[in-house]
Amino acid sequence: MVTTNFISKSDIFFSCTEKQYMNVENTVPEHALVHVFSGSMTITDADTTYTVNENETIILNKHLIAKFTKHPALDEQFKSVTILFSQVFLQKYYASIKLNPINKNLWPVKFLQKHSLLHSLFDSILPYYELHGEELPQNLTEIKLSEAITILRAIDTSIDCVLANFAGPGKIDLTEFMIKNYSFNIPIDRFAYLTGRSLASFKRDFQKSFNEPPQRWLLKKRLKQAHYLLTNKYQKPSDVYLEVGFENFSHFSTSFKQHFGYTPSSIAMSR
Repeated sequence: MVTTNFISKSDIFFSCTEKQYMNVENTVPEHALVHVFSGSMTITDADTTYTVNENETIILNKHLIAKFTKHPALDEQFKSVTILFSQVFLQKYYASIKLNPINKNLWPVKFLQKHSLLHSLFDSILPYYELHGEELPQNLTEIKLSEAITILRAIDTSIDCVLANFAGPGKIDLTEFMIKNYSFNIPIDRFAYLTGRSLASFKRDFQKSFNEPPQRWLLKKRLKQAHYLLTNKYQKPSDVYLEVGFENFSHFSTSFKQHFGYTPSSIAMSR
């Protein structure tokens, strides 16, 4: 059986920023309900870019890997709230609920229709951010989590197909998956989990497919793509490093010079 250590607790998080910001975290640890109060957010996975605008609400599947970029509005900050539903919480919630067979065709991102119940939920949460900062009292968090999932089930009967599906990802084609998703900055064990493998099986299958270990292949693949973006697309080094999957510019610049013999900044200066 494939196991993972990415299960986190259920919780409610607030986000607020005045500048455009790309998040280097590329995974959703649990199923997440996200509402944007102001500004917008783009979510880019291997196939699609989704744009979540002001007063829109989405659900993110916990198996999603994507780049998240937050865009403040012209006259105000980007502001959002995220509600995470851990598997432990969901299993407890659904324990006494009789469900129809779960549909295996799951979506990565789902936009929810605007609804007065959702509007009321988020309006009731926002004042706690404004009064208390980053965290809600734990007892209130638990009440709001139960309220949120009850509202979701009332307004969208298909929501159980994702929230009540506790199976891990099935085993998929590793080569195709890695070529599509190499630029996402996630740990090797997360790649293993998302391809339906244990870490040991993933490394063994990866070696057979690419004739080298995953870390080495990922580094070379990301550097090659970075070089292409710098020389053919004329992008800035400060924009490229996040796009190809590096967590910080210093590591990117050092690795780039070791591999090519010159820095990414020297390409920009030679134009």
